Amino acid sequence: MKRRTTLGTLALLLKAPTSLAAGSQTSIVAVRVWPATDYTRVTIESDQALAARHFLVDSPHRLVIDVDGLTLSPGLRELIGKVKADDPYIAGVRVGQNTPTVVRIVLDLKQAVAPQIFTLAPVAAYKHRLVFDLRPRVEADPLVALAQENNKPPAAAHRAEAAASAVNDALEELIQKIERPPTPPAAAPVPPPVAAAPKPASSPETRPAHPPVPAAAAATMDRLIVIALDPGHGGEDPGAVGPSGLKEKDVVLSVGLKLRERLEANPNIRVLMTRDADFFVPLQDRVRKARRVQADLFVSIHADAFLTPQARGASVFALSDGAATSAAARWMANKENAADLVGGVNVGAATNDANVLRALLDMSTTAQIKDSLKLGGEVLGQIGKVGKLHKAKVEQAGFAVLKAPDIPSILVETAFISNPEEEKKLADPDYQDKLVDALASGIAKYFAKNPPMVRKRSTTL
Repeated sequence: MKRRTTLGTLALLLKAPTSLAAGSQTSIVAVRVWPATDYTRVTIESDQALAARHFLVDSPHRLVIDVDGLTLSPGLRELIGKVKADDPYIAGVRVGQNTPTVVRIVLDLKQAVAPQIFTLAPVAAYKHRLVFDLRPRVEADPLVALAQENNKPPAAAHRAEAAASAVNDALEELIQKIERPPTPPAAAPVPPPVAAAPKPASSPETRPAHPPVPAAAAATMDRLIVIALDPGHGGEDPGAVGPSGLKEKDVVLSVGLKLRERLEANPNIRVLMTRDADFFVPLQDRVRKARRVQADLFVSIHADAFLTPQARGASVFALSDGAATSAAARWMANKENAADLVGGVNVGAATNDANVLRALLDMSTTAQIKDSLKLGGEVLGQIGKVGKLHKAKVEQAGFAVLKAPDIPSILVETAFISNPEEEKKLADPDYQDKLVDALASGIAKYFAKNPPMVRKRSTTL
């Protein structure tokens, strides 16, 4: 009798979702999964706001989410097929009708996580979003990651080159390699790195300190030039979209990865990518990552859109300590600073970080802006050799992502993706290679005139 009752109940539950879905007042618009080493994000987009509760289960690790006011539907079932085998955090998904008005989602996990579950109001092309961010319980340290990367043997293609150029100055070598002059001119010796002033003990923190980097790794990192590359947007935030559907986030990631490969062909350079895959990184986290590794430069890469398809040409921006240098620069900064709204930041969890970061950003100095303008001028001059410039000088505005107080920082708009001709160029791998040549050459020229400081990267920021 008990077995028959159990089977009967199970049969009713299996039938329930279909009948309940018909009367549901909330429709699922889309479900998406964004896996990355940093964290995996799951979003459920709906036409009405959703409320959820969650709890963790160990042995094995699972995250259980109960979504109120929802019934099982084909849209929700799609979540099962969205998880890929190489997802760093999710092993599998199960979805079921827990009660007549509650859908239960169970995420089988590959490791222990510190989940953040929050909602986002409609913005841009999105309706209501319920977001699950699965982050590791211990945050990865970008400085340790760079140090570990330095211990890897060089790629076979670079070994001969590294051996042949070992006696050359690192920066002279980079300039010669990038520009490939027909007859290499006699280069003036580059001044040795300048010692940096000790950092005040009272310097504010954006997050709890990372554990110290091992001494051997830190000593190695102190001798390297570190460049932070920041491909804009990502994940939930596509950035601008061209007439044929080309997304800004995809173009700038491709350019950023190529530029990393070009720069790291020099054994004395390491590149920190704020993102190296298709996932969303809040603006303040981009700044925080660059500061953690005490980057010598920060270059944010974009390909924006304008109100009309006629706008064209590349631009370079630096931070302004006052008003923007033009109405267009102010408009661009406001647009880029709104990326967090589209990408989706957990406001509750970010409040403390934001308060501390605000104090940090107020420390942006005239010297930092001056160095940023120098860097921007060198890069703009090289990009002008590749294609048309939108502005012939470096512009300034209050870009949030450029506000690391101690790192020369620029934002490069490679072209207007909203212009059909420039969108076609941006999609062309050969044109991307030309952009990479220009960016790398501009960086090299800046370093030749402004030697990087010696960094004590073992010191916690």
